[in-house]
Amino acid sequence: MGEAVPPYRRIAAEVRRRIEAGELRPGDRVPSARAITEEWGVAIATATKAHAALREEGLTVARPGVGTVVAGPAPRRDHELTHERIVTTAIAIADADGLAELSMRRIAVTLGVATMSLYRHVPSRDDLTLAMIDAAFGDLRLPPRLPGGWRAGLELCARRQWALFKRHPWLGPSMSLTRPQPAPNALRLTEWVIAAFDGTSVPLDQRMYIQILLFSFVRGAASALEPEAEAMRESGLTADQWMDSQAAAMNRLNITGGMPNIQQLTTADFDFDLDKLFEFGLARLLDGIDLFVRAHAE
Repeated sequence: MGEAVPPYRRIAAEVRRRIEAGELRPGDRVPSARAITEEWGVAIATATKAHAALREEGLTVARPGVGTVVAGPAPRRDHELTHERIVTTAIAIADADGLAELSMRRIAVTLGVATMSLYRHVPSRDDLTLAMIDAAFGDLRLPPRLPGGWRAGLELCARRQWALFKRHPWLGPSMSLTRPQPAPNALRLTEWVIAAFDGTSVPLDQRMYIQILLFSFVRGAASALEPEAEAMRESGLTADQWMDSQAAAMNRLNITGGMPNIQQLTTADFDFDLDKLFEFGLARLLDGIDLFVRAHAE
């Protein structure tokens, strides 16, 4: 004989049946813990475990001031799940709301599946992040041949990485410089940059440092993208609107703080823009690498 199903599981299964049958619709309150104790004759602890099981499946959510309600349509069956669907959904959530808002439960609710079913396709959060990074870099296309030498190649590569980070603001902060994730598409990018110096006298190890330096520059500039997107979501102000709101305070600091150069920039309406910073920094970085490559050729 099989093991007896715990009471809280039987209760959760019955509530799920009601959701699947349409007796409980999205937004409807499900039986409270006290109502469960009265209907099923169980202890409050059992009712609480039933609620926890329903939340874990992505079937219900707690709404402050309302109670526990049906989160959405009854989850579809696991055979509709694929690794690609999970990763695509995770990227869409992170793009829209930031990586901090991404969770297995959020993905499950979006897909309409049980939360635990995701782990059969993506074993852990680290595995999910790696898959997201690899999928994002899979959209970065570089030509098989370099367009006019190493400098043109690095310039093209950096600009396409910048565009990629702008499409996915979470991507830069999710990547580690000192413990790089083994994402095949990101490694192919590394190989492409190293090969850009074929025909020069730059040693292989120093080509790798150039690749790391270039990536660090683009990623560093991109590290401001997700905090800025979050600030816009929370405040409703663009970066320019926020700067305008701080103008009076900045002027007071400049006047009283003895900072004539900053005051001159402020009165000259200095326009800080991440794209301009990226272009300026990239040009200076490539200028420095050019001197380095020339020195190796002598």
